[in-house]
Amino acid sequence: MSGSSLDGLDFCLCRFEQAEKVWRYSIIAADTAAYPENIKIQLATAQNKSALELVRFHSEYGRYIGQAAKAFIDKQSILPELIASHGHTIFHQPDEGFTFQIGSGAHIAMESGVSTVCDFRTNDVAAGGQGAPLVPIGDRHLFGQYDYCLNLGGFSNISFEAEGQRLAHDICPVNYVLNHYTRSIGLEYDNEGIMAAKGSLCPELLNALNRLDFYQRQGPKSLGREWVEQSIFPLIESYDLSIEDKLSTFCEHIAMQIGRRLKTGTKMLVTGGGAFNTFLISRIKAHSATAIQIPDKLTINFKEALIFAFLGCLYIDNKPNCLASVTGAREDVVGGAMYRINNFDIGFNII
Repeated sequence: MSGSSLDGLDFCLCRFEQAEKVWRYSIIAADTAAYPENIKIQLATAQNKSALELVRFHSEYGRYIGQAAKAFIDKQSILPELIASHGHTIFHQPDEGFTFQIGSGAHIAMESGVSTVCDFRTNDVAAGGQGAPLVPIGDRHLFGQYDYCLNLGGFSNISFEAEGQRLAHDICPVNYVLNHYTRSIGLEYDNEGIMAAKGSLCPELLNALNRLDFYQRQGPKSLGREWVEQSIFPLIESYDLSIEDKLSTFCEHIAMQIGRRLKTGTKMLVTGGGAFNTFLISRIKAHSATAIQIPDKLTINFKEALIFAFLGCLYIDNKPNCLASVTGAREDVVGGAMYRINNFDIGFNII
């Protein structure tokens, strides 16, 4: 799993079992490989590459993932039967009919020696869906004891049950914006939100952010890098603010957008890197009346990788892993493309 916040490449070795239609999982091992600087720079600027350069990097990045996966696998006592790779999103424009996650599955498979499923979003987009979020099917089957599952990654997304359907949508950018500003001063992220806590709220910027058209739209909707760069960054930069004030105001914006979607008396699981941002969590609590559950560090850091492993599990079991109720597609689809090393018996040891 690689997220838009560029924290690194997450590996999660999982086992899945199903009994009487109930899924259970266990995390056997998990780790994050920090990106080499040249890979991080290329991922951050890949949208500006020529077609030839992008295709070349697609293969190069797939080779890098495969080699990193093999290094992770070699440390374990279990050889996985499948790698399920999210890749790294470069273009996500479902309204234009396309999405593109780089990281060649063929190269991953050949470098790692493990058959690989990747490209989970494209089938859903081809069926008229947003291709995102995909995590909610895992929320339903693996974390169904919570009323809401909230992920605070590069973007925030939420999923929940309503009238027998799983519903979900992206809410707003989170670490994609916060980390953009901390990196401008040489910091990977705002540790525990300390910088944001020192800043002052800018009411004018906050109101302008909250009025953006995306937040008024109903139904399935998703966010990508393009919208942030076109709508968020220019708006923030139109105000003469310190880094601390920008972080503080944007955290308040995140908290307000999340809080307005939560019902009183409910229980919510919060995962993703933003769960470690103490200031942000305090602001979300201030704008909601739901009981917030912060799980163990393993679940916080690797829930998304765990669920993409689950998507791979559903793929090889030939069961839908993209929900139309979530994405707005014409129907549920089995998303993904497989690159086989050889024939194998389907099992449940999945990265």
